[in-house]
Amino acid sequence: MIEQAIENRPSLVPEMLWDIDHYKEEGLYFYLETTEDILPNGRVNVTNHGEMIMLGSYSYLGLIRHPKIDAAAKAAVEKYGTGTHGVRLLAGSLVLHNELEERIARFKGTDAAITFSSGYVTNLSTVSSILRRGDTVISDKLNHASIVDGCLLAAAEFSRFRHNDMDQLEKRLAEANPDGRKLVVADAVFSMDGDIINLPEVSRLCKKYGAYLMIDEAHSIGVLGETGHGIEEYFGMPSDTVDIKMGTLSKTIPSAGGYVAGSAELITFLKHQARAFIYSAALPPASAAAAMAAFDVIEEEPWRVKAIQKNYNHFAGRLREAGFDLLYSETAIVPVICGSTPAAATLAKYCRDHGIFVQAVVAPVVPEGLARLRACVSAVHTSEDIDYCVDVIIKGGRELGII
Repeated sequence: MIEQAIENRPSLVPEMLWDIDHYKEEGLYFYLETTEDILPNGRVNVTNHGEMIMLGSYSYLGLIRHPKIDAAAKAAVEKYGTGTHGVRLLAGSLVLHNELEERIARFKGTDAAITFSSGYVTNLSTVSSILRRGDTVISDKLNHASIVDGCLLAAAEFSRFRHNDMDQLEKRLAEANPDGRKLVVADAVFSMDGDIINLPEVSRLCKKYGAYLMIDEAHSIGVLGETGHGIEEYFGMPSDTVDIKMGTLSKTIPSAGGYVAGSAELITFLKHQARAFIYSAALPPASAAAAMAAFDVIEEEPWRVKAIQKNYNHFAGRLREAGFDLLYSETAIVPVICGSTPAAATLAKYCRDHGIFVQAVVAPVVPEGLARLRACVSAVHTSEDIDYCVDVIIKGGRELGII
């Protein structure tokens, strides 16, 4: 009986949404690749592929291996060791953690900040912990999965509005329970399309309907604004426009973790209610020190912010001129629309064969018919490398009939 039950049980894992075996058989699988060396000027040495131009990294300002940041991480290990052996509420808090959170608060113009072990759990835990039954959370349809998961986990009513559609956002706000709290959540820069939320109008509608506003700045810190301070600076809006300012420490900031910046009341609440903070180990000392130094570097080296904006304009401008559809991208994330899944996967392989590290993003991650290369430019890419990448993408796109 036991053997029969074991033999008849269904597979441990359900059917995958991606046909990985097909990708591998066709030579189109280019995921989970390992980098052996981080090289200058946005280049990497990749196992089995050699030196490549990196167009898939979130290192928007090119801060990985920055000497000041590396030195801060090494000094933290020398002083504190490699771990904290505890959660922040108990034995895991270091002076370094408090200093990092104070630095983030100054950078974002808030009273205080809190750090988490990853960007994903920052969104998941923040959204789910502050909402209760009778409340309403309203999310842009293209928000990151971590926001969506936080909304699903919350006890509140979960509503969505069409991407950047302010008329539908107002409709959702008007429909919300008038006796409960209302929270609007959106990415600042959308991670697959590279466009920017209409913050002025979202803020106006939140004030009109008495809603709070949370913005995920994972892809906007160091990228948006004259000095890279983010979306409020980009739109010339006051630093108290956004109530809950979320960001990551693993993209522009070359470390690990996530943060929320806001009022002292909000941060005190999260430090005693957010499950991912209470039940997760504190950031390792090296990660905390590296992140803190990175915020200093952004302010000390403003040329990096100007360089990424210049490089984006050149890269995107040439691709659009050649006939590529880049949707509404206006940041370092450039979606090179290919249409079908085979077209995107084949163009990605063409780029790989020519020494460019860029990957195809296909359904179900993006809608069917909008498969794409997801290219990310960096402040440290040379103009020669950018032109080379553009030339390869254009040639491949013409050969495949994409343009």
